[in-house]
Amino acid sequence: MNAPVDLLRLLALGVLGWAAREDLRTRRVPNRTWLPLAVLGGGLLAVEAWSVYHGGLATERRLFAVRVAVSVGVIAPLGYLFWRLGAFGGADAKALAAVCLCFPTPPSYLLPATPPIVLPIAATSGAFAVTVLTNAALVGAVYPLALAARNTLAGRITRAMAIGRPIAWSEVPRTHGRLLGRANGLTAGLDLDALRLYLAWRDASLAELRAAPAEGRDPASLPAEPRAPDDGRIDVVTDGGRRATANGPADPWGAAAFCDDVGDAYGASPAALRAALDELTAAESVWVSPGVPFLVPLFAGLCLALVYGDLLYAGLAAVGVT
Repeated sequence: MNAPVDLLRLLALGVLGWAAREDLRTRRVPNRTWLPLAVLGGGLLAVEAWSVYHGGLATERRLFAVRVAVSVGVIAPLGYLFWRLGAFGGADAKALAAVCLCFPTPPSYLLPATPPIVLPIAATSGAFAVTVLTNAALVGAVYPLALAARNTLAGRITRAMAIGRPIAWSEVPRTHGRLLGRANGLTAGLDLDALRLYLAWRDASLAELRAAPAEGRDPASLPAEPRAPDDGRIDVVTDGGRRATANGPADPWGAAAFCDDVGDAYGASPAALRAALDELTAAESVWVSPGVPFLVPLFAGLCLALVYGDLLYAGLAAVGVT
């Protein structure tokens, strides 16, 4: 236990909590968020390594090396791999790396109580990042269960009841997540960020498209110079020349022209975008999957690990498995 180092590590909680809030609210976390955590984690890791290798026993040095190797050398790169595979967002991968760097070994906190209380209360994994990750997975599993319970109470018993919920069309532009495919009678879903990108690109609102859907489907209604969607990720470049022939009669809603201009619009295809627009301009409500970013359960899992410990280990111990 290195009390000063463990106390300073708690500074990371404030930054990670703010990042989780921003990711939940806007699905955007500025890159500058991670630099202070990298500096804090790297500095504290160096201090702890110096103290262990200059005052610890040989067994302590080996245990420290293994814990750091698992946390920084295995779990952190795993987050990068998940990001490359599309399972994590960029902020999720960076947050996991920050947790691994700031908490490479299990911290311990002695509360001034009578009798004294030591946190975490229960046991943790030797590699603290593993405890945080398993806690995050358990916290993340609660959300679909809550969705299923909510839909069941409302009488909405469908295959999508554990992954989505119906919302009014007017809420769609302000909702983060994904328009579900089969639940809405579509062959494919659509990331709602792609929809917002499309609406910004053609400088129109969903309400305007619903008011005149026939006109919206006509590629001739597209602006001569679509706006550059300013979401901080995609830089749309136009050459000022003629628009591609994709916005001819065979391109309802100008979906192909949009995908050509923007490029990777959150994985949206022209066909999926057209089908989504057809549904959104006709239906009064649609099924969406809110899609809570992993950073939120990751932060919750970290807080639980610091206060209680390893939820999975405690649960298995409670039923006599360990």
